[in-house]
Amino acid sequence: MRYSIEGGSLPVLLVQLDPGEKLISEVGGRTWCKGDVVTETSGGGGVGGALGRMLTGESLFMSTYTAQSPAEIAFTSSFPGSIIARELGPGESIIAQKTAFLCASSGVQLSATVNKKAGAGLLGGEGFIMQKITGPGTAFFEIDGYCKEYELAPGERIVCDTGIMAMMDETVTMDVETVKGLKNKLIGGEGLFDTVLTGPGKVYLQSMAIPKVAQLIIPYLPKK
Repeated sequence: MRYSIEGGSLPVLLVQLDPGEKLISEVGGRTWCKGDVVTETSGGGGVGGALGRMLTGESLFMSTYTAQSPAEIAFTSSFPGSIIARELGPGESIIAQKTAFLCASSGVQLSATVNKKAGAGLLGGEGFIMQKITGPGTAFFEIDGYCKEYELAPGERIVCDTGIMAMMDETVTMDVETVKGLKNKLIGGEGLFDTVLTGPGKVYLQSMAIPKVAQLIIPYLPKK
């Protein structure tokens, strides 16, 4: 399997498959294909896996694309931003925000995971239920806006706005903390809580989240 990511801030993922190679995505994930490709729809991971995906905002079913000849399949992001590729080893997992998963090679498994920190689940902007993507294989994710990657050492922290954490290694922990100072809380403009990510592991931060875009647009919507 070979791939390229084109299109700048309106990215498209182009995956070249040899005969017999497979890709998986949520139902209706692919945008176009070239060559002889057979598409099959299934629960993917059984009832438990399907229900887990539903809880994270994904479809109950998965599509499997199998190349019958040299083929190209395209996947596009649903919002201006970035498409990120991640190679996962056997048993290696990454935790992602809801709807981040785009597609993956056929060996990758999708499931739901519960945020163990109650505060992070309620206030961190990601919710209790997140996506867990487990290798082996190559997985692709769509990120809102520009994606910045950090490799955190054990105990190293990064503090960010709620909703900015897009993905993180399973070894990274996520929690929330209250913004310090009454003046900062009332007039600081940063909100009451921050998301805190603690290493070790890699984190992926997004420069713009869809909820923030919605907040910017709401004042300009026509009022009845």
